[in-house]
Amino acid sequence: MSKPWLTYALITTLFWGVWGAFAEFPTRHGFPDTLVYVVWTLTMIPPALYAMRRVGWRVQRNAKSILLGALIGFTGAGGQMLLFHAVHTGPTYLIFPVIALSPVVTIGLSMVFLRERVTKVGALGVLLALIALPLFNYSPAGAGGAVQGVSWFIYALIVLLAWGVQGYFMKLANASMDAENIFLYMTVTGLLLIPSALWMTDFSTPIEYGWQGPGLAAITQVLNAVGALTLVYAFRYGRALVVAPLANAGAPMITAIVSMAVLGVLPNSVTVVAIALAFCAAALLAIEPEDKLVEQPV
Repeated sequence: MSKPWLTYALITTLFWGVWGAFAEFPTRHGFPDTLVYVVWTLTMIPPALYAMRRVGWRVQRNAKSILLGALIGFTGAGGQMLLFHAVHTGPTYLIFPVIALSPVVTIGLSMVFLRERVTKVGALGVLLALIALPLFNYSPAGAGGAVQGVSWFIYALIVLLAWGVQGYFMKLANASMDAENIFLYMTVTGLLLIPSALWMTDFSTPIEYGWQGPGLAAITQVLNAVGALTLVYAFRYGRALVVAPLANAGAPMITAIVSMAVLGVLPNSVTVVAIALAFCAAALLAIEPEDKLVEQPV
């Protein structure tokens, strides 16, 4: 493959896109987001075992690997945990457009510290992807009324920074760690936060423990977990300032398309514009002439 990063990034886009279309189903049936997190961490285990089998079960235990692995894992899983607080204290139509801009942090850090660059074609693709990201999550306030408080905004900013930093460290770690061990540490750190998720769960309310709860969550979260593994491989072979916006803009595009085709959900005009921008961004990033760039050693 001339562009292995693109193949892995497109797999992530596809898997995360389909996952996004069905991710809310378990919560609609009474399965709390916090327990969805628990199921998600458990679905990370099979891909982690597969990945470690590929490297002969060799675990990198040096101090640098442990530090980078912990940073990647806790910024990702910790950001997800904090997002639970955000959506309970503020409007999702404002929170998710803020969080969607996390690739901006990844891009900035990668340009400054990793000296990553793109051609004019790639730069236009990155720009279109960043414009599309908040548009996918846009929805009018409607009858929600005035937004009270600022705690939700602080939470959203912290999640934005956490996920943006995670992308940077994921690329940085690939210089000294194999992708399989990075994903292993992501899995372990996610599992370590399960007690926090259980503590945050309100067990006094009715919870769906049947097929439509944990069963449906497991099916959808497997897509999420496998997409996370292929994302690590995408960062392994590609530049962070290209991989991050492509995956984060492409996945909502697939989600919107699947929602239209399978679920019969018609997008608003803003989402249609976002789909068009994301498609153009993906096309530009795919055809970018990488031979004009000096890649960083990995």
